[in-house]
Amino acid sequence: MPELPDVEVFRRYLDATGLHQTIDAVAVDADRVVAGATPGELGAYLRGHRFERSHRRGKHLFAGLESGAWLELHFGMTGYLAYYHDPADAPDHGHVRFRFANGHELAFVDRRKLGHVAPVPDLDGYVAELGLGVDALDPGLDGEAFRTLAEGRRGQVKCWLMDQATLAGLGNVYSDEVLFHAGIHPRQPLEGLKPADLDRLHARMGEVLEAAIQAGVAPEAMPADFLVPVREQEAAPCPRCGTPLATVKACGRTAHFCPRCQPPPT
Repeated sequence: MPELPDVEVFRRYLDATGLHQTIDAVAVDADRVVAGATPGELGAYLRGHRFERSHRRGKHLFAGLESGAWLELHFGMTGYLAYYHDPADAPDHGHVRFRFANGHELAFVDRRKLGHVAPVPDLDGYVAELGLGVDALDPGLDGEAFRTLAEGRRGQVKCWLMDQATLAGLGNVYSDEVLFHAGIHPRQPLEGLKPADLDRLHARMGEVLEAAIQAGVAPEAMPADFLVPVREQEAAPCPRCGTPLATVKACGRTAHFCPRCQPPPT
């Protein structure tokens, strides 16, 4: 499932292509991709309006209308956006298409139909309903605030990083990446981390997420010391020390780590 860097890339794409244009029509060819409304209701909600701004909270993207209402774009596992003018460039599986007055279209593409678009009249109320915690790249999330989030919490550090009600945005892939760069084993008990460890984890989290965004989340464009390009390769060498990467179950997920750079907790 797309994580914070992926969705931030989608947000910037929306900003660069789909803002400030009147929506003439909305075409839906897979009803299940529309949540909280019928396709006809979605069209009525959007026609004649413009996307004027965007907002991301963790893995959730919202397009704001000039009316003050919002549209959620949740990408499931295979979703993305595509902006085009020539119908010949229309992507396959563009199950919701926003047609603009300038003749261009913005398609919500979702091959597996696991994502959705949904009208959101009240953004703050909807985010509260989702139970999302602070965004992992929130400017207000400084080291002190990050340490406060960990106070009184128990369990494995990877589970804590992936808890969307505490910290919104990290999933299996980028929690592994952050822990690797922080030199912390995924099964390290959170309560065993010292303040200096949490400060390092917080710093590495910001650096990793920003680097992935700058790379456009393309594995081949990631920094040379990232796990993302090699994590799925069997016995791939650690990009830092060359030790074969290993896996371990944590939070019901398969965590990738370096046994040398991330020694197990004692």
